[in-house]
Amino acid sequence: MINNKKRGGIGGFTLIELLVVIAIIGILSSIVLASLNSARKKGKDARRVADIKQIQLALEMYYDDNNGSYPTTLDALVSGGQIASLPVPPNGTGQTDYTYAYYPATSPTYYHLGAILEEPGHVALNSDKDCNSSTGSPDCGAGAVTYLGTPFDGTNDPVNAVYDVTP
Repeated sequence: MINNKKRGGIGGFTLIELLVVIAIIGILSSIVLASLNSARKKGKDARRVADIKQIQLALEMYYDDNNGSYPTTLDALVSGGQIASLPVPPNGTGQTDYTYAYYPATSPTYYHLGAILEEPGHVALNSDKDCNSSTGSPDCGAGAVTYLGTPFDGTNDPVNAVYDVTP
């Protein structure tokens, strides 16, 4: 005897089976996209840290070329020939530039340079300077932390994940 009953659905699959497969694919793709977003943030932060180190090297070359004085603006590094062009930070935090402050106002002999990171647990935060406006001690520039109203908060809290360096 031949059974001529056809199974419902498309190509031998029921509608329920198809919906289950689509739901599983959706869940898996959302997990992959979430991990890619985290990797993007880490990549941007690694670029910011590398840019800060590049600017820091250019600042030290400027210091050597200018009788022990740092520039009052980062643009002076380009015009002085210490760096071809200033690095442009990757987008993501709304910050358009790396923050730079110098001290004192005439013949600056100290600076503070920083960038806001997207990942508050970034490993670079364990080795940065962590100077803020309440720690204006000599090892933090004795004024470079707030000079010209430039905000530096070197704490590792989730809101202010600032990677900051000094000479």
